[in-house]
Amino acid sequence: MDGDSSLETADSASRPVPPTDDPEWWRSAVIYQIYPRSFADGNGDGIGDLAGVRERLPYLADLGVDAIWFTPWYDSPLADGGYDVADYRRIHPAFGDLGEAEALIRDALALGIRTIIDVVPNHVSDRHRWFQAALAAGPGSPERERFWFRPGRGPAGDEMPTSWRSNFSGDTWTRTTNPDGTPGEWYLHLFSPQQPDLNWNHPEVRREHEDILRFWFDRGVAGVRIDSAALLVKDPALPEVPEQAGPGEHPNQDRDELHDIYRSWRTVADGYPGTRVLVGEIWLPDIERFAMYLRPDELHTAFNFDFLARPWDARELRASIDETLAAHAPVHAPSTWVLSNHDVTRAVTRYGREDSSFAFVKKRKGTPTDLALGLRRARAAALLTAALPGSLYIYQGDELGLPEVEDLPDELREDPMHARSGGVDPGRDGCRVPLPWRGTTPPFGFGPDDSTAAPWLPQPADWAGLTVQAQQSDPSSMLWLYRQALRIRRAEPALGDGSLTWLDAPDGVLAFARGAAFVSATNLSAVPVPLPEHQAILLSSSPLVGGQLPPDSTVWLRTQRPAGGHLTT
Repeated sequence: MDGDSSLETADSASRPVPPTDDPEWWRSAVIYQIYPRSFADGNGDGIGDLAGVRERLPYLADLGVDAIWFTPWYDSPLADGGYDVADYRRIHPAFGDLGEAEALIRDALALGIRTIIDVVPNHVSDRHRWFQAALAAGPGSPERERFWFRPGRGPAGDEMPTSWRSNFSGDTWTRTTNPDGTPGEWYLHLFSPQQPDLNWNHPEVRREHEDILRFWFDRGVAGVRIDSAALLVKDPALPEVPEQAGPGEHPNQDRDELHDIYRSWRTVADGYPGTRVLVGEIWLPDIERFAMYLRPDELHTAFNFDFLARPWDARELRASIDETLAAHAPVHAPSTWVLSNHDVTRAVTRYGREDSSFAFVKKRKGTPTDLALGLRRARAAALLTAALPGSLYIYQGDELGLPEVEDLPDELREDPMHARSGGVDPGRDGCRVPLPWRGTTPPFGFGPDDSTAAPWLPQPADWAGLTVQAQQSDPSSMLWLYRQALRIRRAEPALGDGSLTWLDAPDGVLAFARGAAFVSATNLSAVPVPLPEHQAILLSSSPLVGGQLPPDSTVWLRTQRPAGGHLTT
């Protein structure tokens, strides 16, 4: 991971520093996720890049976001969409260079937008200098100690060292070949063979990642999102996964040693002016274990995937909200709310399905959906999540109401989840299709007007009504709804970090107050319901019907809430 930090970089004296006047900005922030390949193409080669993002920064400022989070923009073979990093100190050539990244960070800050970047500490690319050196050095070498190389089991060593299963389906071990052509040791990869796992018991691995944090904090980055944050540490004995692992006893997930790593990272982050935040991607069913990562000397926040995974059901969502807030309270950390990301089926498609919950193991091609229903629910969910206490994440294109693109030709799919499942899992390419900006035919302004290159993934021909241009002046559009919601959220003192008070409501309705004068009500039932007592309607995801809130809708109200305020049928 080493590199020449002077390459393609501006003078250190001109590097931007995030504002220091709001040390708790992250507790209420609206953070917009950018998947660089698919946001905007600045040079006309069909691939999104940093120049394209810089050109669209005014759009993000108008939307009302506080920060942008980039999925990996580093040099990478892109075997897993950039989550196979070859060099953290170089930008992937398709996206630009380090100077372009520094300029983007600076330009965004000038508009009041902070930048958060991804780090992928569990593994690196198999093209990474360290891994190539390990392959060349051979068994027993110091170079191999940075990874998990092991001899195979069985008389000929042709059986994998463990039977662990990959997060991408299939096996977690790949066998090497010795220089003389004979089979060699095996190496561990919890994801694809192109992503060898690092050995976090090795001091060089820890030291290098702390240096990577400093490299980017020096360049004005306001935070890092930590991919697969609960997977870094492995039990050195490499035991098999038990049927019921106790807390901290799983051999490759949520091990107690992780907390010491993140305390060290927090020390690095806290050494910089302006709060530099650490955000964990942590998929854990045990919400108490989840909250341990958010203690005051560890990570600032972590993604709340539980809410995203729940079905469109009032009891389910209420339970998720209550459990999430209760888990965060003892460590005084803000909750985070997200409906989609670059790994998950888009909300418009997901909420239109008979089973509107999400789980990777359930993804299958050809699952039917009602997009009109899904759009209605996604609009309601957008207001619901924006009103909840804590910070809000928006995945690019959700503000346009984009559906999952489910009819991509198999030969164009790049996601290893599709290939390693034998085509059973449709993969994640469908939520990564390039954004539509303007015009009535593909590529919908994804690149410059004179570009002849097709986007790296094809856009549906019927997306003309979903472009930014088509929606920006339409009060009934999803984009207009998001812009209004974020404007109100920024202006409303009770929104963002804080507490909520549940209100009495009919079955299937979630109603809560934020402060003394704001109420949000979401109708997940099958019938219209009256509005709570109010002075004014601030925003509604759907037109009211006879003064009532229709099914699959959310309304925001200005109200002086009476004691024991309630909705009535």
